[in-house]
Amino acid sequence: MEACLFVRQLTYLVALAQHRHFAQAAESCQVTQPALSAGLRQLEKELGITIIRRDRRFIGFTPEGERVLLWARQMLASLDGLRQEAEFSKTVAGGHLEVGAVPSSFQASMLLTVAYRRVVPELRLGLHSLSTRSILQRVKRRELHLGITYLDQIPQQIYEMQPLYSERYVLVAGAHPGRRLKARMSWGEASRLPLCLFSRDMHNREIIDEAFQLAGVAPRVIVETNTISVLYAMVRSGEMCSVMPVSALPDYFLGRGITLHPLDPPLSAIVGMLRLRQKIVPPLLEKAWQLASRLDLQGQLDAVLGDALHAASAGGPGRRAHKEDLS
Repeated sequence: MEACLFVRQLTYLVALAQHRHFAQAAESCQVTQPALSAGLRQLEKELGITIIRRDRRFIGFTPEGERVLLWARQMLASLDGLRQEAEFSKTVAGGHLEVGAVPSSFQASMLLTVAYRRVVPELRLGLHSLSTRSILQRVKRRELHLGITYLDQIPQQIYEMQPLYSERYVLVAGAHPGRRLKARMSWGEASRLPLCLFSRDMHNREIIDEAFQLAGVAPRVIVETNTISVLYAMVRSGEMCSVMPVSALPDYFLGRGITLHPLDPPLSAIVGMLRLRQKIVPPLLEKAWQLASRLDLQGQLDAVLGDALHAASAGGPGRRAHKEDLS
């Protein structure tokens, strides 16, 4: 009974860290706010430390509380893995995964989510758009099960990695009466256009800036943002263009005057999946990992590019691309 109570207290603690609000944390745990507060105070009493900084409302965690929170997440993750092992046995029928993905992987993340749902119909998925740095931090703190991000400069002693696809960068433009663009463009030509790009704290922007630097040009950046929907809106308006990987372009955005222009010389970056190294991997996480390794995301994304290029040149609906169309 005491062990069950301790697990419940740890669950309250993790919920409070997620919601940063006592009432919302209580609601997520399906208990009253007084019950949650009492449980957390009892946890502090049992451990003999102050975990939570409060003044009628939640303010934050003490340094000791942050360390307890890390242990709580580890213990609950291990318990969840034990439950999955007992419940799912050989076949995973459902469960919950938290996934962090860089904004430039929007389309790839959607394809992966659809594939997961086909294999695990009852899967509940939390998909978060985050920077590479945030993904690494949150996977390490066990707030995320998986990350989809760039694989360069990832500490391999902490994370396991597997490549998913290589980004293909294109100039993306909307309809504009005073602008005529070539089918393929150089980085120098792209630099002279009014551009909307990801902000400088995003790894995607670092990759693009390096390509402009190698071409010996400085891009004409009008708008910087860390929100991908802003990029879509600016391009669709026709006032600005952008440089994005095809993996950032959802189907609903393509067409309706949107054109894609491959950039010369080509630029690529490897995007993959990562997870925390651990001796015992929960079965649901292992199944998600294995499924990602079998998916042909590269082929699906190349087909999206081929369809869009064909539609732009033919003025009609696209078709599936052959490899020679992408060279």
